[in-house]
Amino acid sequence: QVQLAESGGGLVQVGGSLRLSCVASESLSSFIASDWYRQAPGKQREWLAVITDDGTMYADSVKGRFTISRDIAKNTVDLQMNSLKLEDTAVYYCSLQGSGVRHWGRGTQVTVSS
Repeated sequence: QVQLAESGGGLVQVGGSLRLSCVASESLSSFIASDWYRQAPGKQREWLAVITDDGTMYADSVKGRFTISRDIAKNTVDLQMNSLKLEDTAVYYCSLQGSGVRHWGRGTQVTVSS
C-alpha cells in the first residue's frame, strides 16, 4: 500500500510562513497528480493545490500565497505557505491520485494565531 507522511505543521503567527512536506513510499512518477487539501473544524474538506506534469493550479483562497512543488528524486511534495491568515488554521493533507484510487496522508496541524 502507498504510505504518505506529512510534516512541517505547527504554530505560526498571522503573516508568517510555513513549509509543509509530504514524503511518499513510492515514486511520484507512478501517480497522475499530487494535491494538498485542508480541513478546518466544522468545515468541509477544501482542495488547495495540485501539481502534475502539465503544471500547477490553486484554489482562489490560497492563490498568490501558497506554492506547491515536488521533488521526484526525494519522493516529496511540498507546500510553501506565506502570508498566513487566521482562516488558514486547519489540518493539511497530502494526496496522490493513482490510476484508480486516491491516496491520503494522516494530515498535519497548522495553527495560525494572532
